[in-house]
Amino acid sequence: MTDTPVCVLGLGLIGGSLMRAAAEAGRQVFGYNRSVDGVAAARLDGFDATAALDEVLARAADTDALIVLAVPMPALSGMLDHIGRIAPNCALTDVISVKGAVLREVQEHGLVSRFVGGHPMTGTAHSGWAAGNKELFAGTPWVVSVDDHVDAQVWAAVMNLALDCRAFVVPARSDEHDAAAAAISHLPHLLAEALAVTAGDVPLAFALAAGSFRDGTRVAATAPDLVRAMCEANAEELLAQLDRTLELLTQAREHLATQTSVADLVDAGHAARVRYDSFSRPDILHVTIGAENWRDELAAAGRAGGVIRSALPVLDSPG
Repeated sequence: MTDTPVCVLGLGLIGGSLMRAAAEAGRQVFGYNRSVDGVAAARLDGFDATAALDEVLARAADTDALIVLAVPMPALSGMLDHIGRIAPNCALTDVISVKGAVLREVQEHGLVSRFVGGHPMTGTAHSGWAAGNKELFAGTPWVVSVDDHVDAQVWAAVMNLALDCRAFVVPARSDEHDAAAAAISHLPHLLAEALAVTAGDVPLAFALAAGSFRDGTRVAATAPDLVRAMCEANAEELLAQLDRTLELLTQAREHLATQTSVADLVDAGHAARVRYDSFSRPDILHVTIGAENWRDELAAAGRAGGVIRSALPVLDSPG
């Protein structure tokens, strides 16, 4: 736990859960939400929330808070305008599901020197303050970007926030994150939507649907505007993953059309799932944040599956 205050902008599922988890860890945390109903609900639950954006940013500037952007991608530019005007010197991170597009927006607004991207790899199909849960991040991956520009002290602050929320940290470069997120998050959303639509065309399908359909379409219950925003913001990487998936499905279709086996796809898919089930995440222990080549070392360790479960030392940090 650290003493750095946290200012959360956006109190939906992720932002609201972050506020709860940070408060549980003993952090001073306050936040903003555009919806007055969301603010009222947060206050009713005992949290420090407001619908006055300029006011909360002035408070962040006065307290040198870490600002967390927890707004949808379409709202990001306007939010950065306000931050640039009122709290440009605050450390800044985000919890948005794409990293390259966010980084570009932050660069365009001249705030990149204090920015470290982040993405908690968790969620549910529900949204809004009421959907939040202080346990949402416990035992889950939280990507913290190690792009070439990142400041060691800001990176450490974001790492500590994720650890305080009981996540484990996966260091990754923004472009590598986006390629991986396209495969394990954004593509599954589109596949779930397609599966739901396809089943909906078969009269008896919903009557027979059970576990396979439920699990395969779970994320199709996510608010459509959120799905559109994440997929469209990561279009380039998602296209590559879609092409690969369509190639595999087309090959399976050709086998079925010629009454030959689909064993190639089924066996390869089963083997990949088994590899995932046994995938190890070794602890990253021997990197000092701010030391020579620390970003490259963390990116390489994250690429190999390494994670941070307890705070790494920071060069020139007291103690």
